[in-house]
Amino acid sequence: QVQLVESGGGLVQAGGSLRLSCVASGRTFSSYAMGWFRQAPGKEREFVAGVTRSGGSTYYANSVKGRFTISRDNAKNTVYLQMNSLKLEDTAVYYCAADSGIVVTTTPRYWGQGTQVTISS
Repeated sequence: QVQLVESGGGLVQAGGSLRLSCVASGRTFSSYAMGWFRQAPGKEREFVAGVTRSGGSTYYANSVKGRFTISRDNAKNTVYLQMNSLKLEDTAVYYCAADSGIVVTTTPRYWGQGTQVTISS
């Protein structure tokens, strides 16, 4: 069982930056692929970024590629999402997710409770 707790969301102007953090419980964090998803009002939840268990590989949705960076610190049981050059359309609830495979799938096994990110003009 893994429990995920996100933090770092908030209100920021377009063009600004935010860093989200997700802390996982348990001693097996390094055995899980991690990812970030988001859900905007009236839209389905979508994949944002993922990182493999070792942190050696990362992958991104096209909409955030070049602006967002996912990373993990296995010693701190934490995964991060650095978000730069934020746009109005990045407004959403952001969810951390953990999966037992090599990469995070579209239906991860574990979810955090979400953190709100709001971009203002």
